[in-house]
Amino acid sequence: MEVGERTALDVRRRRGARGRRPSLLTFFFTPPNLVAIVAVSASVPLSERPLAGQQVALVGKLSLLSRRDTRSIVERLGGTFSSDLTLRTTVVVMAGEAPELPPNVRRVLSEDDLCREAGLPDVETLRARYFSARDLRGMYPIIRDEHLRYFEKLGLIHPVAGRYAFTQLHVVKQAAAELQRGVSLGSVLRDLASADRGQLAFDFQPPRSERLPARVVSLPAPRQDPSLFPAEQAQELASANYALAAKYFLEGAELDDGEERNLEAAASAYRRALLFDAHLVPALVNLANIHYERDELVEAEALYEKAARVDAECFEASFNLGNIHHDLARYPEAVASYRDALAINPGYPEAHFYLAVTLEKLGRSVEAKPHWKQYRELAPEGEFAELAKEFSD
Repeated sequence: MEVGERTALDVRRRRGARGRRPSLLTFFFTPPNLVAIVAVSASVPLSERPLAGQQVALVGKLSLLSRRDTRSIVERLGGTFSSDLTLRTTVVVMAGEAPELPPNVRRVLSEDDLCREAGLPDVETLRARYFSARDLRGMYPIIRDEHLRYFEKLGLIHPVAGRYAFTQLHVVKQAAAELQRGVSLGSVLRDLASADRGQLAFDFQPPRSERLPARVVSLPAPRQDPSLFPAEQAQELASANYALAAKYFLEGAELDDGEERNLEAAASAYRRALLFDAHLVPALVNLANIHYERDELVEAEALYEKAARVDAECFEASFNLGNIHHDLARYPEAVASYRDALAINPGYPEAHFYLAVTLEKLGRSVEAKPHWKQYRELAPEGEFAELAKEFSD
């Protein structure tokens, strides 16, 4: 594929994220006769997670876990999820009896096995003692799926494999009662957050495990430094280095996309590209994105900052830096980065949304209101359109 065949920007971000990612070291509070659950910690190096280096395929339909739940668990355990069996599949999560599997499959897990690996209760415990979203909607008809997403992103409820513990029902019940009385969703969220934490706290950035930061898929024109070599030799050397950097970048971009993303191989390809051009901004940004998805925020921040120094007009670097500052509760710095991003690309709705959320956290609601409105105008059918309406009216 030629470089020119690529589109200019790929700003796709996985949904589900986008509250802020809960730490993978999470305690879920359960009814009195249940033990607390500790999920796999993000501080555990990727190589030491149970499914590190494994490609995991789902065969059949599990009784309780959805495909999305399964993907999330596999990725938290360090594996790569695949919807289908491939020649690289080494682990299969199986529903029912196992059919004949190819020789490259070295391990077969049941639904209970996967839950056990992740430190979750067994399937029967989840089914008997935790409520599904459908259960909650049946108990409180005014509650919709989007409300549950907002409560989760605010950190008020913590689903376990898509289900909710008994002790979390009081949040849903209180919200349902307030909504039934005609209280606006924005006011309900403010009150719940204030009661839970003693202060107003917004946390709507979706989980990093379920999203991909703004990613670059095109390359700039090659740069030349004629001061180092005679003009003709410098041009030949720069062209050769750029050709190799472009080759490895595009290899990385292919590995970094689609259902069967291979982050280890993609990161390796981006690093090889940077060996031939240390200032190749797309490779810097995309390599930083991989560190970001793995919770390696120090490494990601350094790479985003380098990309921004090399190219002050790199929207992705500024926007993703804003996300890191927000994740680390450096809200003034997040505001500055989001404003930088919007100065480059004022038509990107999510930058307006996250800037509005961050300003609300700082108590600057008046400054936030125009950005709530901009989000509504740019993304009238967006995931947070209703929430933006509540805070902009």
